[in-house]
Amino acid sequence: MVSSFNGFSVLVLVSLVVSSMASGDFYQNFDLTWGGNRAKIFNGGKLLSLSLDKISGSGFQSKKEYLFGRIDMQLKLVAGNSAGTVTAYYLSSQGPTHDEIDFEFLGNVTGEPYILHTNVYTQGKGDREQQFYLWFDPTRNFHTYSVIWKPQHIIYLVDNIPIRVFKNAESIGVPFPKNQPMRIYSSLWNADDWATRGGLVKTDWTKAPFTAYYRNFNFVPATSGSSSSYSGSTWESEELDATSRRRLRWVQKYFMIYNYCTDLKRFPQGLPPECRRSRF
Repeated sequence: MVSSFNGFSVLVLVSLVVSSMASGDFYQNFDLTWGGNRAKIFNGGKLLSLSLDKISGSGFQSKKEYLFGRIDMQLKLVAGNSAGTVTAYYLSSQGPTHDEIDFEFLGNVTGEPYILHTNVYTQGKGDREQQFYLWFDPTRNFHTYSVIWKPQHIIYLVDNIPIRVFKNAESIGVPFPKNQPMRIYSSLWNADDWATRGGLVKTDWTKAPFTAYYRNFNFVPATSGSSSSYSGSTWESEELDATSRRRLRWVQKYFMIYNYCTDLKRFPQGLPPECRRSRF
């Protein structure tokens, strides 16, 4: 696996302080929804943890619904042997025709990389998976996982580096999430029937409890006009700028391990129509 920027130096990305509707305080912005005391808020509302043991996982959700904006959350994932576990962090509306924007972190045995699984659901239909390895150990420190959701596109970012763009392709008949407000959800749960090597590696309960940590939630509404540290004016523009496209190509060349848009066996009748458009 390549761990450098293949010819251009790693940039130090400095986050700007932006005005936002919600930031920081988990007591103010989230409810612990299941798992009993396995879900905890502490440090004066600045830190949240989810734990999983053999009896139950745990989860939380946002008090508010959101429609368009930038959402940031810092996570430190389950360390050590996390095989069989999934840490899910996503936006979703409700009902049979729900929309959803997913990050899922699939655990692995000690020393093997996490898989970052992404998916977009529109009107109840998903099947738009892209999967990535990360270029760092996501269990050693906190890293920022972000979604920019605008009427024109959805951009997934890791530490401010774009890894995926899902463009609005309604003009060619592809539904796009734009009418249903979504809540933010996160959960830590056991999925050893499929999460690690297709279910071949099971959860080692002698290592329980498994714990993931969250901090520095931030939401900036798309209507705020706020600028972002994300490549200059990209937050206000409809397309990625040249620097962002270069980073996106780097991630997708060296770290993408699955793309539904290249899976001809899965779609023998032809790839989904959005796959015929440029990824960048």
